[in-house]
Amino acid sequence: MVYDFDKIIDRKHTNCIKYDFTEEFHRPSDVMPLWVADMDFQAPEEVREALKRAAEHGIYGYTDTKKDYNDTVIRWFEEGFSWKPEAEWMIKMPGVVFALAMAVQALTRPGEGVLIQPPVYHPFSASVENNGRKLVENPLIYKDGKYEMDFEDFENKIRDNAVKLFILCSPHNPVGRVWKKEELMRVGEICQKYGVIVVSDEIHCDFTFEGHEHTVYASLGEAFASHAIICTAPSKTFNIAGLQASNIFIPNPEIRSAVKQAMTATGYSSLNQMGIYAAQAAYTYGRPWLEALKKYLAENVSLVREFLKREMPEVRLVEPEGTYLIWLDFSGLGFSDDELNKRIQERAGLWLNRGTMFGAEGAGFQRVNIACPKKILKEALERLKNIR
Repeated sequence: MVYDFDKIIDRKHTNCIKYDFTEEFHRPSDVMPLWVADMDFQAPEEVREALKRAAEHGIYGYTDTKKDYNDTVIRWFEEGFSWKPEAEWMIKMPGVVFALAMAVQALTRPGEGVLIQPPVYHPFSASVENNGRKLVENPLIYKDGKYEMDFEDFENKIRDNAVKLFILCSPHNPVGRVWKKEELMRVGEICQKYGVIVVSDEIHCDFTFEGHEHTVYASLGEAFASHAIICTAPSKTFNIAGLQASNIFIPNPEIRSAVKQAMTATGYSSLNQMGIYAAQAAYTYGRPWLEALKKYLAENVSLVREFLKREMPEVRLVEPEGTYLIWLDFSGLGFSDDELNKRIQERAGLWLNRGTMFGAEGAGFQRVNIACPKKILKEALERLKNIR
């Protein structure tokens, strides 16, 4: 099939957070939004058709998944990542952020340490602090335009703070790293040494660029899997986040039981009916659409790269290895972080994600969502020139 990612879909007046909530977020009504991490592309046709059939049935009662759903999800990871999880490992939840909170509640006690690696997706820190745990940070090292893990500090922080849980972002949002197998092995060896459970947020696993390959943390070996929670969802991959369906894999039965108990305590019991239909259709039929989308996103990255090189050489693209979120370094312009944000909003008329949202280490950076038609991205880049 030919997929038209250039088609512009009007998302206004659909209660869309990205476009319809400028007033609530105190933004000008004419601002151009490239912030929240959903896409401006329609979900695959097969997903839309599955939802139409479900809607036309007319009864929207209590729904659960059967073996064919589990088989479909497992096949996706086996074919895409050479990792075959067991069906009994799977817990279905409304979202990955919900899963993070469940892991924190189930596997740590108030005041105990939970480690993250900023600048990182902001719900990580919120899941820790909102549950009364001690936030421990192991900042990534930004060197020569690329981010790396500080393994010495990682081990020291775990040891000195008696860390019980580590939340790994893989691929990393917002810096775009796709961690190499060797890096994940080193992380796992340190965590095993100190008895730390790894919660691996792999929601962006399907988005890797040429030359980079995602490694599921639990695929590193039985010893790694036994202390891991693998958080996945079709939501980013197929633009169905609003349907709230995620698949969480926990190989260790004791850890799995504890997380299930925490989830039960919230009163949550089953997925959204439409989320089930959408997820199964996406994982069954969506791979050709995804491969075409990844090529389009790679073209968008090239568009940004060439624009900055030609028009704004002071702004540095942190080369993304994965995700559809790019991380731009504006420090070369010499603005304070507050001045940078003011200029982006008032002079450029853009709504981006301020870097400090992801931690203090994000000062001088902005996260930009490039999952949009080229026409929109080109207009946004032209506007960006006005910040000078």
